[in-house]
Amino acid sequence: MSKPKHARALADNEAQAVLKMLRVSPQKLNLLAQLIRGKKVDRALADLEFSRKRIARDVKKTLESAIANAENNHSLDVDDLVVAQAFVGKSLVMKRFHARARGRSGRIEKPFSNLTIIVREVGASAPA
Repeated sequence: MSKPKHARALADNEAQAVLKMLRVSPQKLNLLAQLIRGKKVDRALADLEFSRKRIARDVKKTLESAIANAENNHSLDVDDLVVAQAFVGKSLVMKRFHARARGRSGRIEKPFSNLTIIVREVGASAPA
């Protein structure tokens, strides 16, 4: 006897991709999440491709993964996909110490974050 299957958390016209332990602060990552939120996926990919932020490459890979999940796992049409949600969460924070003057130390925090991208298939009249 096995456990009963869980109901799918997303709607039938949605797919998601999650990237965990991303070595950037959530505040900086949220700037890129705001950039792509609500856009059609081809436009969002173009924006990430030409973004000057270091972490844009990882965000782009996560968006491509969400698109692939939508196409292969859920049989959604790639041309009608829109970034429905893109949200950032905190992960752990590494604490380090840096030597300062007069025998003191300064605390350095190196934060990590999680990124979740949900794409949704909408009709042909999707907002750009």
